[in-house]
Amino acid sequence: MNFFKVGISRSAILYVFLAVIIGGLIGVVDAIFGRGLIYITEFRDGHALYLIPFLTLAGLLIVYLYKNFGKDSQKGMGLIFEAGNHGREDIPKRLVPLIVFSTWLSHLFGASVGREGVAVQIGGVIGHAIGKKLSAKEAKKILLITGMAAGFAALFQTPIAATFFAIEILMLGKIEYRALIPALVGSYVASWTSNYLGLEKFSFAINTNIHLDPLVLLKLAIIAVCFGLVGRFFAESLAFMKATVAKRIANPYQRIILMGIVISIGLLVIHMDRYAGLGTNLIGLSFNGGHINGYDWILKLIFTVLSISAGFQGGEVTPLFAIGSTLGAALAMLFGLPVEFVAAAGYVSIFSAATNSYFGPIFIAAEVFGFGSVQYILPIMTIAYVLNGNSSIYAQEVLNLEV
Repeated sequence: MNFFKVGISRSAILYVFLAVIIGGLIGVVDAIFGRGLIYITEFRDGHALYLIPFLTLAGLLIVYLYKNFGKDSQKGMGLIFEAGNHGREDIPKRLVPLIVFSTWLSHLFGASVGREGVAVQIGGVIGHAIGKKLSAKEAKKILLITGMAAGFAALFQTPIAATFFAIEILMLGKIEYRALIPALVGSYVASWTSNYLGLEKFSFAINTNIHLDPLVLLKLAIIAVCFGLVGRFFAESLAFMKATVAKRIANPYQRIILMGIVISIGLLVIHMDRYAGLGTNLIGLSFNGGHINGYDWILKLIFTVLSISAGFQGGEVTPLFAIGSTLGAALAMLFGLPVEFVAAAGYVSIFSAATNSYFGPIFIAAEVFGFGSVQYILPIMTIAYVLNGNSSIYAQEVLNLEV
């Protein structure tokens, strides 16, 4: 006698099969991009004085390429949101080489930008292109999410977090349950593939042996509020700066010239390229007992907002990790708490508050700092998430869809 019946549709099996292919393809592309970025970062660190002064010229080339060859590609993540929420039929394939090359160029000459924007857009393009081949109406959205998740997972080696992050940011708080299994499968395959091809995962086992008396709890609550406000400040500052410079300096060539000069001078004068690129140097210092200045987080925030608003390419997530970990380390020293633990909480919480995502950051904590850390980091992250006021670094793309 059958007490239950498990039904698996042919389309579900097909999505899983395609997720394996998508994950493998994206894992290869992300590995090439990621390893190239590692080499570029190392080269820039060794020749910062000779490269950063030419940041403006690199910016001019980026603007020229997007203006003359990019067409709609200059919308970046906006294209992904259009395809996922408004049924856009085509995401230009040229987006992939353009975003990869322009991100490499931005990092080579010192712009303070991330890398996840590239990975998510690469994944979105590949997933959406395969989804278009199918007749099912939902195929494009499901495989778009699968590609986005795989792109994030291949770069950060956090497949569970990538799955929920992709669903959260694309679906605007809703859960697309049909995409869960394909996205998870694609994420694991992409993560395994990129790892096999040489990309390494950042992870750090933090000590959670903390005596939680009332005074410590009060300190952690204050720190959580700080994380929430800084994450919100980053998202709102980025939106404000993008809108302001676009309005006051409408010509993109003039904009990137003027802002590029300001950024390059600042990077050279203030601690010589300490705030250039991804910010992985600051993350490493935060978790390995290095010297952290109390102002590192705000300078990294300022340079990142200026770089992205000027038109340099890459993303915001890794700089957010750097801002969170350095702020956490500074606050830990101020309040007399374990530096590694508070830096980890900041790493996750500011990412959550700035992106207005919740489940993805929970699994970032689990996959980067260990599943045992979640019970300690989660309350801090939750307070930060609640205080973000629905601000998000992706708010402008969503707003443009609603206009």
